[in-house]
Amino acid sequence: MQLTIEPEAANSVIAKKLIAELSVELGTIYGDDGSGGFDPSDVMVPRAAFVVAWVDGEAVGCGALRPMPDATIAEIKRVYVRQDMRGQGISRKIMEFLEAIAHQYSYTGLMLETGIQQPAAMALYENMGYSRCDCYDLYADDPRSVCYRKEIK
Repeated sequence: MQLTIEPEAANSVIAKKLIAELSVELGTIYGDDGSGGFDPSDVMVPRAAFVVAWVDGEAVGCGALRPMPDATIAEIKRVYVRQDMRGQGISRKIMEFLEAIAHQYSYTGLMLETGIQQPAAMALYENMGYSRCDCYDLYADDPRSVCYRKEIK
């Protein structure tokens, strides 16, 4: 398996396709596709990124990094890997790539939100050193949300 992760425009055809796949999955799980929490233009600004994971030339996953109002913190968004490619460490590699970008952009903290019905995602984040924190912004009063934070150096 040849895995590469590369920056991609968040409004590209492949990015839109992966985001749409994630939205369908979230809609199935929660009855809400989660699109209200992500605007592609949020990651088309300085100190932001959208990345795509490729396996043997096929786009299989994505993730994004966007600045938060506190300029020292970024939020990780839209981490997704196609179901048939899960269990191979691709999500972890996407997260590591986004963390490296965050470090390059001089962020000192990362935040993210996932849902209570996504135990694999929660386990990944906790395994990578993320700690649960109070939910923020539009997730603050959502009982389906679980939020995480990690300090980076």
